[in-house]
Amino acid sequence: MLRSATGLAGRGDPTDLRMIAPAVAAWAGAVVAVRVPLPVALLASAGAAAGAALAVLGVAPARRRAAWVALVLVLLVAALLLGAFRASSHRSGVVPDLAADGATVEVEAVVASDPRQVRGTFGSSTVLRLTVRHVEARGAAWRLRSPVTAWIRGDPPALRIGQEVEASGRLQVADDSATSATLSVSAISGRPDGDPAWWWDGAQHLREAISAAVAYRSPDVAALVPALVHGDDHALSDGLRDDFRTSGLTHLLAVSGTNLTLLVGFLLALARPLGAGPRARVVLAVVATLGYVLLARPEPSVVRAAVMGLVGVAGLSTGGRRRGARCLALAVVVVVLVDPWLATSAGFLLSALATGGIILLAPVWRDALARWMPRWLAEAIAVPAAAQLACTAPVAALSGEVSLVAVVANLVVAPAVGPATVLGLTGGLAGLAWAPFGTGVGFVTALPAGWIVLVGRRAAALPGAAAVVGDGPVVVAALVVACAVVAVSGHLLLRRPLPAVLAGALVTVLVVAPLRPGWPPRGWVMVACDVGQGDATVLRTGPSSAVVVDAGPDPVAAGRCLDDLGVRTVPMVVLTHAHADHVDGLAGVLRGREVGWVGVGPSRPPPGTAEVRPLAGGERWRVGELTLTVLAPVRAEGRPTVSEDEANDASVVLLAESRGVRILLTGDVEPPGQAALRRAYPDLRVDVLKVPHHGSAHQDDAWLVGLGARWATVSAGRDNTYGHPAPGTLEVLTGAGATVLRTDLGGDVAVVVRDGEVGGIRR
Repeated sequence: MLRSATGLAGRGDPTDLRMIAPAVAAWAGAVVAVRVPLPVALLASAGAAAGAALAVLGVAPARRRAAWVALVLVLLVAALLLGAFRASSHRSGVVPDLAADGATVEVEAVVASDPRQVRGTFGSSTVLRLTVRHVEARGAAWRLRSPVTAWIRGDPPALRIGQEVEASGRLQVADDSATSATLSVSAISGRPDGDPAWWWDGAQHLREAISAAVAYRSPDVAALVPALVHGDDHALSDGLRDDFRTSGLTHLLAVSGTNLTLLVGFLLALARPLGAGPRARVVLAVVATLGYVLLARPEPSVVRAAVMGLVGVAGLSTGGRRRGARCLALAVVVVVLVDPWLATSAGFLLSALATGGIILLAPVWRDALARWMPRWLAEAIAVPAAAQLACTAPVAALSGEVSLVAVVANLVVAPAVGPATVLGLTGGLAGLAWAPFGTGVGFVTALPAGWIVLVGRRAAALPGAAAVVGDGPVVVAALVVACAVVAVSGHLLLRRPLPAVLAGALVTVLVVAPLRPGWPPRGWVMVACDVGQGDATVLRTGPSSAVVVDAGPDPVAAGRCLDDLGVRTVPMVVLTHAHADHVDGLAGVLRGREVGWVGVGPSRPPPGTAEVRPLAGGERWRVGELTLTVLAPVRAEGRPTVSEDEANDASVVLLAESRGVRILLTGDVEPPGQAALRRAYPDLRVDVLKVPHHGSAHQDDAWLVGLGARWATVSAGRDNTYGHPAPGTLEVLTGAGATVLRTDLGGDVAVVVRDGEVGGIRR
């Protein structure tokens, strides 16, 4: 049995790891339970129960080990059975049966989540979760308790969490087993006697006071503070989100155990000088946790954070490290038994691993570093480094990237996270008593919050801030091994300054240097080149060949992009229109490469060294792995050359298809041209959209969202004076479910296909 981790511990009590395997078993059981039919889960449970029986019947010398194995199997069986029956209750019953028939129903329900606005193909919608308590359909009525996802078109009445409502609409089958159905609402209203309970109103007033306290600060700070305190990140700009993702600070924007640990730890620190005993502090921690869940809403992620936060508070107590692994394992077991769907959440995985890293590694590394530096500095370094190490391999498996600045960025912001979070909550509480008092606290809150924003922005702007490592099993396994080696032996190197500095240099040389290029990514089909304020797109046709659509304003930047991709042959170049930001870089494409011909529309650039051909709507080519179809302009042949003012709307629009991915390349086509495309191709659907005109505000929103693209690329120059991309355009795209990749934030961006799935990667 795993009894201790003396190799990790160095000095001090051994770490009890006996509950790790039972927790992993419960986790695995929950994952299986919510994804397979009930009979399969029951069969798996029977097998696990048989194994438990055999373990219990083990020979006497192995009795303790048999009991441990039995516990592993019992928790596996429990998670399988509980999760399977929970999932089965959502897959069968009155509501799922009505949904399977597409029935029209009238329901009485309770609002279970805050409404969220979503922009879709047919305008804006509101999505929220309802807990249905009464349903009527086809002349019958049922009393029940069933979770559904509700979609409301247009502008619904103001709805608050905990409010009782009456609604009518059509049921449809749910996307997964987490809910029983999806309800397309045709009418909804609050019940006269269905106001939320006082605790929900109190939590809402506090949320509003927290936002009001920092409302007069910069937009980034005003959006960040509510995200730090209770996870409300709706006001964050896309640019700040992208920068935090690149710099490894995304975890600050979501509710996590860290938030709760900071807030509850602060309260406990205040309670100790006031004479509160251990039992009183435990009660205070539980009450504060319940209050925080109300503030941040009882979403699954918040419940997860509450449990992990209590584990973190336990880890701060005496002997916390010795008991920390056991507390974490028990927390995992409780969470997956109560809510088995959390077991499939990437956030839950990262939260558990980060908490484990902090509990197991951070104290050891802190003690090693504290031999030659101040203890507070050692702890500031050890905590984010341990959490980052624990999450490195899973992050690579999920995104194919590893942030090379995450540890340093987290280290630099660590002293500010606690004050910003605690002051943010304090400002809200003060604002409830007297608004000017809250604003005064908000002024102080802006100092640490502004520092976090500054670090996130600057770290993301560093060259090579994120490395593309891929998400293949070999890469992930190698990262797991490397992280395990660092976890086991890292404290030995950190005890003295010289080995610690040499170890840091070795990591830089052996890890950062090879990873920084990381380009081209495996499975790439399209790359939007970072050519500044302009367009240049590369479509792969073979191992060293590609079609180039537009060349940007700078020959050096265009040539650099193709060189980095290893492109030596360009069968064809398409110049969508004759503006300088699309054609002046052509020389960089032609130089040193075998180029076939250049295709142009009615907005024709000056002749170059390659053959120039006019393009006509409906033309189609097959080039290696790529198929290209000209969608517009519809009448290119014989049409006179258009003026510079007309060039944008006369852009060549191409539909590219490669490895099952449909990509729409739009040049700078304007709303009239977009509307014409919508009319000419009403059923056009694509996977990837090259957003027209660098994401300007002049777009036909109905056309953009109607394309159904899940990935969108925007080519624009960093800090350009045109305001590209426009926030409204980004909001339309993200509201329609598209992930936007921007060259002004991430350099070259790529669309990749791996294992049949489309993804996006920033360089």
